[in-house]
Amino acid sequence: MTDQAVDTSGPAEAAGTEEPATVEPPRFFGRERELKELRADIERAGLDTMAGRGSGRARVLLIAGRPGSGRSALARELARRLLAEGGYPDGQVRVRLTEAGGTPVPAERAARELLRGLGVSGPPGADADELSEMVREALAVRSVLLLLDDALDAEQVDPLLPDNPDCLVIATAQGPLTGIPGVRPCTIGGLEAGSAVELLARAIGDVRITVDPLTAEALAEECGGQPAALVMIGGWLATRPTASVADVTKQLRELPDDTGQSTGARPLARAFRLVHDSLPQTAARILRLLSLAPAGLADAHTASALAGCSVSAARTTLDDFVRLGLLRGDGAEQPQYEVPGCLAALLRALLEDRDRPAEIQLARARMLERTVRLLQSCRAVTEPEGSPARRKLAGLPRSLRFPGPEAAAAWLRMRRPALVASARIAVEDGELDTLARRLVAALVRALAAHEGTEAAAPELYGLHALVLAVAERRDLPRERAAALLNLADLDAGTGRTREALARYRAALDAGRAAKDPYATGRAMESVGGAYAELGDFHRASDWYGRALAQRLTQGERADEARLYGRLGTVHTYAGRYGEALRNWRAAAAAHRRLGDLPAQARALSEVARVQEYAGRPHESLQTCREAVEWARRAKDVRLQAALELRLADTLDRLGDPAAAGLHRGAAERLLGEEGAAYEIRSAATEN
Repeated sequence: MTDQAVDTSGPAEAAGTEEPATVEPPRFFGRERELKELRADIERAGLDTMAGRGSGRARVLLIAGRPGSGRSALARELARRLLAEGGYPDGQVRVRLTEAGGTPVPAERAARELLRGLGVSGPPGADADELSEMVREALAVRSVLLLLDDALDAEQVDPLLPDNPDCLVIATAQGPLTGIPGVRPCTIGGLEAGSAVELLARAIGDVRITVDPLTAEALAEECGGQPAALVMIGGWLATRPTASVADVTKQLRELPDDTGQSTGARPLARAFRLVHDSLPQTAARILRLLSLAPAGLADAHTASALAGCSVSAARTTLDDFVRLGLLRGDGAEQPQYEVPGCLAALLRALLEDRDRPAEIQLARARMLERTVRLLQSCRAVTEPEGSPARRKLAGLPRSLRFPGPEAAAAWLRMRRPALVASARIAVEDGELDTLARRLVAALVRALAAHEGTEAAAPELYGLHALVLAVAERRDLPRERAAALLNLADLDAGTGRTREALARYRAALDAGRAAKDPYATGRAMESVGGAYAELGDFHRASDWYGRALAQRLTQGERADEARLYGRLGTVHTYAGRYGEALRNWRAAAAAHRRLGDLPAQARALSEVARVQEYAGRPHESLQTCREAVEWARRAKDVRLQAALELRLADTLDRLGDPAAAGLHRGAAERLLGEEGAAYEIRSAATEN
């Protein structure tokens, strides 16, 4: 074993978290040889350079090692040193490429996470190829240090590599990434004896080391020099001041070799089994249940719900686990904890071995129910005081209430990866579909309330897709129609009109199967809108007409007025001015019956526009004057000013510049008065 380093701020293989808070500042020692080699590798000439070609891609450094070896800690330390020296002015972005369960992160999600780290929003519904292209474009103009943690193969890494030599990629994996040219892995094993003993001494003090240094070295060897195993054993000894290093060494040796692990993985498995089996029964059960935490991320509420204990008791237990090296904590006031990747598989295996399936399912249901209630509270706190949602919120236990919208938004940001993972896992599980549907609905509402539907659209797209999956599995046509409509709206908003059209038509079929008049009417109208966007005005008017006929039978006057206007628009585009005039006049009449004077004025202004297109300028002038009068009655100053300008343009075309000038002056006065009124209102508000 060579001289190797370890980040002693927590379990060395807890990839993917911020550095946790510790009693003493985090330190990193050893592995200086590997750090020196990695730094030298940055400047090493690549194959392109040796062949006389300029390098077009970023340098890739690979740190390879077993889970628990400290590969992620070494990568973070190298990145920290490079950034501290002023390299890579656009900072660092980190993406984890392996799920907590050991499966690869889908390429689309990895690319989206990288874009989010760069401050770029990927369009909702974009596929992996489109997002990967956006990643390359974003990195082409930046100098970024990219940390790709826990890669399983080269196919995960290659689409994310920047075509920019000013960037640097540090990847961690269990073995070589064959297929990426010019990469020489820095393979690490266990710590050498001196560093391993120093790591133990940091946890338990020097006294128990110095009284028996040979046994301390034997303990380090029993742990295979693996930092994660040493941290757990050090934590175990720290909680037992009377236990000697010899005691724990003997216990490790006497553990039966029934872990089913390979030779290199046994030290970590044995250390974990020793620590787990020494925990009180309740704490051990909580630890095992944390393997159910979505994305390997938990907070006190997660642990409380899983175990059926109080939030305060769960928080204390989680902090104990951090001291034992079983979890990482972020040190926040309301901390979030991460299950180290090297322990996730061990925890799952132990849970399946020690706990009954019914108990596991019950724990999962409790966790989902608690998450739903927290999300409902998160959204309700944004509602006005005295609203039904706020009154309902007041009846919740104090632990489920947020002190204000800011605290709720902060919680939503922190827990967002876990919340989305929770929804995804619940849907994939298939056994708790009712809870899964409630969870997705609550998460959609919370994101929309705090971020707005436009900002949250990429996340909402995936959530609506989950609802669709459940609806199709359970044959729920009403939910299927709603999910398809939501997905189609997002497709339409990003320019994928044909995809949106297909989904709108599928939603229409689902709405008819559910006998849902709202869904069918909404789908028909949206089909018409998609055809209009595609320039097929004949089909657009046909579908708008179908939607209008349904609204007329149901007496939905506001929808009738809107659809008359849409029909007027597509007929105008198609040059069918007679049909356009009839529909715009019907829209104006419908708005008049509803008492919506501004909408009536706008509809009349469209009538005037169509009359002008049809070569009837005098009629257009009269109609426009009528629209101005209705805008004046509605006290809509901006609309009135816009209509005055339209009158002026029409008079210019009729050869009456003097009258046109009068109307332009009236428009300027109206806009000036509105600006003055706005300034007065603003001053009053400030005072």
